[in-house]
Amino acid sequence: MLKYQIEHNTDYTFLGLFTGAGGLDLGFELEGFQHTESNEILDYAVNTLRHNRPSWDVVHGDVREYTPKFKKGLDVLLAGFPCQGFSLGGNREEGDERNTLYREVIRIADYMQPRVIVMENVLNLRTMKHPETGKPFAKQISEELSAIGYTTRFEFFRVSEHGAPQTRRRFIFIAYKSDKLNHFRFPRSSKDTSIKDFLFELGQNLNVKLPNHNPVWGFNSHVHTETGAPFDEKEIAIPVRLSRTASDGNPIRSFDTPFPAVDTATVWGWARGNVTAKRVEKNREDSKFVRNPNSKAKLWRISASQIRPFTAREYARLQTFPDDWEFLGKNKRELQLQVENAVPVMFAKKIAERVREALEVLDGKKKIEIEEGEQIQMF
Repeated sequence: MLKYQIEHNTDYTFLGLFTGAGGLDLGFELEGFQHTESNEILDYAVNTLRHNRPSWDVVHGDVREYTPKFKKGLDVLLAGFPCQGFSLGGNREEGDERNTLYREVIRIADYMQPRVIVMENVLNLRTMKHPETGKPFAKQISEELSAIGYTTRFEFFRVSEHGAPQTRRRFIFIAYKSDKLNHFRFPRSSKDTSIKDFLFELGQNLNVKLPNHNPVWGFNSHVHTETGAPFDEKEIAIPVRLSRTASDGNPIRSFDTPFPAVDTATVWGWARGNVTAKRVEKNREDSKFVRNPNSKAKLWRISASQIRPFTAREYARLQTFPDDWEFLGKNKRELQLQVENAVPVMFAKKIAERVREALEVLDGKKKIEIEEGEQIQMF
């Protein structure tokens, strides 16, 4: 069972905006930060948060109408503001109204004056231009934070190098009230995290009892074939990509590497027994479900004795949620949106660790530890 323990006890507080299913907030809690409030607009995500943390004060509503009750002495303001308008997986429209919701973070920061602001989004903030100013969103956001007295630093990360078994890339802003926090350091990359410790057991044993996990062999597909053919029962189930069949990457995945980015548009699953994957020509004149009739790309086709899609719990493992964090929703789509739009918990904890250390140095609770090859300049 995937479980975590809080390793540090601190008095530092945090408040979460755009909390979703709680990945960013949970990472900070695991690093010892004390929850004050969370705001989220989606009812099923609010239900998930309240179910798992009944002690949390979760405010259900539009962030544009939200003013926190907790005000005095907030240490960290968290905000994973919507990425759909920026992401390559979305429409990438500069004028998408969600793209300016970061200003609600700035409004609330100006009101609360937290010591640190942590904002998370996708990589495309570096290049996508703000429709009002023509500046890259990252620069525009930094300038607006500067206008209310915050110094901003930002960096992008591949989360597989920070404890999550997928190559998803995230963009992190750290803003702080004073140059005294210039000793803050982003976490350094480590070796890639493979999927084996997170997924292997669930693929081989259908009898593991966990929340959001009810695996059943069988996959209704127009492109992949579940043959039902006899096979050696000792043969292991292997992870496969069941969607994006025109992708250049082989859909059969190794346990010894991270997955590609987990997102709401890609379906993953398991195949067992006589597993093959090959690329074939698609009849784009007479076939059903032809998205691009002019494409010449060959498509991947999987054949196996048994095929099944991932459960919500298996996706949650890839997002490093603990197994006792149960997702609530009326259907698979509501579960999928919560899990796959979340910040990986272990990546969030790595960011929280560096924020905690920076605050402890500032407060005289510890000294700066200089890592090998690193130079720290104090201001």
